Amino acid sequence: MQIIGILLVFIVFVGLMMTRKLTTLLALPMMAILLAAIAGIPLLSDNPDTFTITKGVLAGGAMKLSTAIAGLIFGAWFGQILSKVGITKTIIRKAAELAGDKPLAIAIIFFLAASVIFSAANGLGMVILVGTIAIPIMLTAGLKPFVSGLVVLLANAVGVVFNVSTWAIYTDVLKVPTNTIASYSLVCAVPLIVIALIMIVYYTRKDGKVRRAWAMPLKPEFQAQDNKNVRAIALISPLVPVLLVFFLKVDIVSAVFMGALVTLLLATPKRPFHVLSSALVEGIQDVAGALGLMIGIGMLLSAVTAPQVASLIQPLIEVIIPTSPLMYILVFTLLSPLAIYRGPLNVWGLGSGIAALIVAGGMAPVAAMLALRIVSNLQAVSDPTNSHNVWIADYTKTDIIETLRKTLPWMFVAVMISMIIAGMIAF
Repeated sequence: MQIIGILLVFIVFVGLMMTRKLTTLLALPMMAILLAAIAGIPLLSDNPDTFTITKGVLAGGAMKLSTAIAGLIFGAWFGQILSKVGITKTIIRKAAELAGDKPLAIAIIFFLAASVIFSAANGLGMVILVGTIAIPIMLTAGLKPFVSGLVVLLANAVGVVFNVSTWAIYTDVLKVPTNTIASYSLVCAVPLIVIALIMIVYYTRKDGKVRRAWAMPLKPEFQAQDNKNVRAIALISPLVPVLLVFFLKVDIVSAVFMGALVTLLLATPKRPFHVLSSALVEGIQDVAGALGLMIGIGMLLSAVTAPQVASLIQPLIEVIIPTSPLMYILVFTLLSPLAIYRGPLNVWGLGSGIAALIVAGGMAPVAAMLALRIVSNLQAVSDPTNSHNVWIADYTKTDIIETLRKTLPWMFVAVMISMIIAGMIAF
């Protein structure tokens, strides 16, 4: 009866999240409490060594992803620094100048430039910042709203692959070293980049182009910003943390901190200490929702990895664990759509708990890490529950479900190619 109760909890809460009846922010800790209660974990205990819901699931779970939380905060801080010193705007401005008045060239160059920006910092705040500058330029150049929004979505997905602040969750959940995560990033990124470029070319030519003016005014803070570009050497700043992790094996927080210092040295803003302090506060505000998610994920992880719960779920997980490279490729490719709507393959939802159980069942941590990162590409572009998907659809006045319908087949192909490579080299 306990296993039936656990399965019902999973099914009911996935349904509530998919239909947006309950936010993931609340669903994850509620699931953690219910799973622990069904498995017989006590709420309280006089014995300090006893694993309880209050101490083990709630208190312990809230701190479980502390490394990932720190990485997310520092990454958001770095992104705000890039914005405040003018590097983000300068990259976009240079991209527009380089492309001239050719719509397809503008789309491709903005995709590449925004990918670099998002590799340094992502989240809804950065998507809004980049989108409110880049999308009007693309629309004015003649690109249709769907294509203009798609460019930002695809760039965000590519940026996330290389964004060191997002890697920490795999270190916390699967205990994979950061340098190992970095070394496999191209497996996730190259097929995604190739498919993204093909998509941009295809939809630009298929849907045609329309010359139009962009009537929506920019936000007052953007209108008031200085249009002066920062010096060219400062434009390498977004790449500094990535290069430090890739080549010098520096930890994530230290890499981001050094990237921030390099940015200040190269851009030389007038009030550097004000930039640092205000960027930290605003950066935390930008990722507050994601921080809440990580706390909920930590609680769910603590619940599903507790011996009482794991002993019930593990037999089911072991049945579906791939035992060969071919099955590894097929299972994660065919099930990749389960990453959307906060499903069981979404590392920002149920996926973290499932991944931990898969590794406990015998799968190599690197193989599990790669599978989760690869299916996350599909989720980053196509998932209607993403806050950045919602914002882009609203800003461009396009249908978010149409975005899902048009992007899902392409992302499925990108996932399949990456999974084939992963199956050959990492399983």
